[in-house]
Amino acid sequence: MWRDKSPGLKILWLWTFGTAAVLVTNVVRTRMRDMEQLINNASAAQDQRPTGTTIISDNPNGSRFGEDS
Repeated sequence: MWRDKSPGLKILWLWTFGTAAVLVTNVVRTRMRDMEQLINNASAAQDQRPTGTTIISDNPNGSRFGEDS
């Protein structure tokens, strides 16, 4: 079947598959770069958080603000 086709049609098919391969590669690279930036931003945000913080309540009853005991 491939042998019966004209050279122009063969070139057109090769061009089509090559273009599709380039487009798919660009989409994958863009998504990988975006995912990497998202992970880097998330890890940078975690690094900026203070560690070992404790919440201290001044209320001796342990009830929340506005609640009556």
